[in-house]
Amino acid sequence: MEAQNQEVAALVQKIAGLHAAISKLPSLSPSADVDALFTDLVTACVPASPVDVAKLGPEAQRMREELIRLCSAAEGQLEAHYSDVLAAFDNPLDHVGRFPYYGNYVKLSKLEYELLVRYVPGIAPIRVAFVGSGPLPFSSLVLAAHHLPNTLFDNYDLCGAANERAKRLFRADKDLGARMAFRTADVASLTEELGAYDVVFLAALVGMAAEEKAGVIAHLGAHMADGAALVVRSAHGARGFLYPIVDIEDIRRGGFDVLAVYHPDDEVINSVIVARKADPRRVGGLQSELADARGAAPVVSPPCKCCKMEAAGGALQKAEEFAAKELSV
Repeated sequence: MEAQNQEVAALVQKIAGLHAAISKLPSLSPSADVDALFTDLVTACVPASPVDVAKLGPEAQRMREELIRLCSAAEGQLEAHYSDVLAAFDNPLDHVGRFPYYGNYVKLSKLEYELLVRYVPGIAPIRVAFVGSGPLPFSSLVLAAHHLPNTLFDNYDLCGAANERAKRLFRADKDLGARMAFRTADVASLTEELGAYDVVFLAALVGMAAEEKAGVIAHLGAHMADGAALVVRSAHGARGFLYPIVDIEDIRRGGFDVLAVYHPDDEVINSVIVARKADPRRVGGLQSELADARGAAPVVSPPCKCCKMEAAGGALQKAEEFAAKELSV
């Protein structure tokens, strides 16, 4: 235990030093200094760590919250820069590999899709909302181009300039462009619109403080259709210094059944939570069985590897068997 405490203390000290250095930068626009500091930060946070950010003291909590906001601002500037770079080409989508982290989006979106079809058997979404799409909507692009070829995507962002940048990227691809809409809106202002979606994806940086995230989820739960799926990006361990950690109980209190939680251990930073809006019309079967297993979060293995699964009792095991049958036909 003492060794773990020392490891956590050393990590927090290192991250606090990086936070101090990042805070002194004159700008968060892409530059050698910005890139070096954020690379050091990610390198420190990605390896497995015994740190539980919920147990940090008040000073460390304030540092973490400010660091997440700095990461968000830097990420926004990085994406805006590369969106402009790509827009200069005749067909921007032919050059998406120029973005240094495009491969991470490919892996994360593939993971989300595989978890979705595994734990929401038979889902074939007609309309999807991506909340917090930004100037580089790579998640929607990967999902639309490789996993959901017949699905319409509504991409929501608070920033009109981000949406204008995003639109330009699809101008040369008629098929994808016809399936992509970009809407400038606060998710809290959406009501009836949310009921039209089969799946809602919630970006990691929508609602950065815990109470903000809980409020967004509660609003989605109040207006999404019964039985619709919710895919939430979160973080785990030291990765919680980079992105907000979503409380599973906030999702349940929002009116959702949590079907699966997956924590990557590779360069994909975000954890993925798959949930489904509780449908009171469905009695018995998978939905109610999962509702009975709420005592523990159903942490699962990667859908693409034959690994051990940590399940939430027998209900999740039945969910696995049901999903396997669906995927085999």
